[in-house]
Amino acid sequence: QVQLVESGGGLVQPGGSLRLACAASGFTSNSYAMSWYRQAPGKERELVATITRTYMTGYADSVKGRFTISRDNARNMMYLQMDSLKPEDTAVYYCNAKSPLNVLIWGQGTQVTVSS
Repeated sequence: QVQLVESGGGLVQPGGSLRLACAASGFTSNSYAMSWYRQAPGKERELVATITRTYMTGYADSVKGRFTISRDNARNMMYLQMDSLKPEDTAVYYCNAKSPLNVLIWGQGTQVTVSS
Protein backbone atom coordinates (compact mmCIF):
# COMPACT_ATOMS: atom_id res chain seq x y z
CA GLN A 1 0.00 0.00 0.00
CA VAL A 2 1.43 3.34 -1.08
CA GLN A 3 1.26 5.85 1.74
CA LEU A 4 2.88 8.71 3.62
CA VAL A 5 2.50 8.98 7.38
CA GLU A 6 3.37 12.16 9.27
CA SER A 7 4.30 12.34 12.93
CA GLY A 8 5.78 14.78 15.42
CA GLY A 9 3.07 17.41 15.62
CA GLY A 10 1.80 18.84 18.87
CA LEU A 11 1.42 21.90 21.05
CA VAL A 12 4.43 24.15 21.55
CA GLN A 13 4.98 27.61 22.97
CA PRO A 14 6.04 30.52 20.77
CA GLY A 15 9.78 30.40 20.22
CA GLY A 16 9.85 26.65 20.65
CA SER A 17 10.81 23.86 18.27
CA LEU A 18 9.25 20.76 16.75
CA ARG A 19 10.54 18.14 14.36
CA LEU A 20 8.06 16.59 11.96
CA ALA A 21 8.74 13.25 10.28
CA CYS A 22 7.21 11.69 7.18
CA ALA A 23 7.51 7.96 6.61
CA ALA A 24 7.02 6.65 3.08
CA SER A 25 5.94 3.07 2.46
CA GLY A 26 4.84 1.04 -0.52
CA PHE A 27 7.17 2.92 -2.87
CA THR A 28 10.77 4.07 -3.04
CA SER A 29 10.82 7.80 -2.39
CA ASN A 30 14.36 8.51 -3.58
CA SER A 31 13.15 9.37 -7.10
CA TYR A 32 10.44 11.69 -5.81
CA ALA A 33 10.53 15.35 -4.91
CA MET A 34 9.27 15.64 -1.35
CA SER A 35 7.52 18.60 0.21
CA TRP A 36 5.78 19.87 3.30
CA TYR A 37 2.55 21.82 2.95
CA ARG A 38 0.37 23.34 5.63
CA GLN A 39 -3.20 24.48 5.94
CA ALA A 40 -4.47 26.82 8.63
CA PRO A 41 -8.18 27.10 9.47
CA GLY A 42 -10.01 29.12 6.84
CA LYS A 43 -6.96 29.33 4.58
CA GLU A 44 -5.76 27.53 1.49
CA ARG A 45 -3.10 24.86 1.66
CA GLU A 46 0.33 26.41 1.10
CA LEU A 47 3.76 25.06 0.23
CA VAL A 48 6.20 25.31 3.14
CA ALA A 49 9.37 23.58 1.91
CA THR A 50 10.58 21.25 -0.84
CA ILE A 51 13.56 18.94 -1.23
CA THR A 52 14.33 17.41 -4.60
CA ARG A 53 15.76 13.97 -5.25
CA THR A 54 19.15 15.69 -5.64
CA TYR A 55 18.75 17.36 -2.22
CA MET A 56 18.11 20.88 -3.50
CA THR A 57 15.84 22.75 -1.09
CA GLY A 58 13.40 25.62 -1.27
CA TYR A 59 11.35 27.43 1.36
CA ALA A 60 8.41 29.76 1.65
CA ASP A 61 9.52 33.26 2.62
CA SER A 62 7.55 33.00 5.84
CA VAL A 63 9.69 30.12 7.14
CA LYS A 64 13.14 30.85 5.68
CA GLY A 65 15.83 30.80 8.33
CA ARG A 66 13.54 29.03 10.82
CA PHE A 67 12.62 25.72 9.16
CA THR A 68 14.92 23.08 7.70
CA ILE A 69 13.79 20.28 5.40
CA SER A 70 15.82 17.09 5.04
CA ARG A 71 15.47 13.54 3.79
CA ASP A 72 16.99 10.14 4.45
CA ASN A 73 16.52 8.03 1.35
CA ALA A 74 17.98 4.93 2.97
CA ARG A 75 15.13 5.02 5.50
CA ASN A 76 12.46 6.38 3.12
CA MET A 77 11.99 9.32 5.48
CA MET A 78 11.64 13.09 5.27
CA TYR A 79 11.85 15.62 8.09
CA LEU A 80 10.98 19.22 8.88
CA GLN A 81 12.88 20.87 11.72
CA MET A 82 10.88 23.88 12.87
CA ASP A 83 12.57 26.41 15.15
CA SER A 84 11.53 29.81 16.50
CA LEU A 85 7.90 28.85 16.02
CA LYS A 86 5.27 31.55 15.85
CA PRO A 87 1.51 31.43 16.43
CA GLU A 88 1.01 31.97 12.71
CA ASP A 89 2.74 28.63 12.08
CA THR A 90 -0.30 26.90 13.58
CA ALA A 91 -1.74 24.58 10.94
CA VAL A 92 -2.14 21.01 9.82
CA TYR A 93 1.11 19.99 8.16
CA TYR A 94 1.02 17.57 5.23
CA CYS A 95 3.72 15.49 3.63
CA ASN A 96 3.73 15.29 -0.17
CA ALA A 97 5.64 13.21 -2.70
CA LYS A 98 5.73 13.99 -6.41
CA SER A 99 7.06 11.50 -8.94
CA PRO A 100 8.97 12.45 -12.12
CA LEU A 101 5.65 11.85 -13.95
CA ASN A 102 3.87 14.24 -11.56
CA VAL A 103 1.99 11.56 -9.64
CA LEU A 104 1.15 13.04 -6.23
CA ILE A 105 0.94 11.22 -2.91
CA TRP A 106 -0.37 12.92 0.24
CA GLY A 107 -0.19 12.07 3.91
CA GLN A 108 -3.10 12.46 6.31
CA GLY A 109 -1.59 15.46 8.12
CA THR A 110 -0.35 16.27 11.60
CA GLN A 111 -1.54 19.19 13.72
CA VAL A 112 0.95 21.81 14.89
CA THR A 113 -0.32 24.36 17.40
CA VAL A 114 1.86 27.25 18.59
CA SER A 115 0.32 28.91 21.60
CA SER A 116 1.19 30.09 25.09
